[in-house]
Amino acid sequence: MSVTKVSLDCDKIADWRSFHEEFARVFGFPDFYGKNMNAWIDCMTYVDDPDSGMSTVHCERGSVLVIELLNVENFRQRCRELYEAVVEGVAFVNWRRLETGDPAVLTLSFWH
Repeated sequence: MSVTKVSLDCDKIADWRSFHEEFARVFGFPDFYGKNMNAWIDCMTYVDDPDSGMSTVHCERGSVLVIELLNVENFRQRCRELYEAVVEGVAFVNWRRLETGDPAVLTLSFWH
């Protein structure tokens, strides 16, 4: 199984606006991205489907995309709600996919 890794610097996130802006920038979400967690989940659900147009970052079907959260400890302390949103969002994306018979596609890597 191949693995695709994307690094995201959590020091660039301070609030919900910057959270959505940074994820949209790093993952190449479409212009119509709704900048809310439902839209985030929708975009992240299809990272193994380049034809969906939901992001410019992709992994191969049946593989895993690793989201490497840089400076995560500081982020967890500064922005607890946003940190939990990432963890819960990744868990929900994987659950959603498993419920429809697709494999889990996301994992997190924490770098302090």
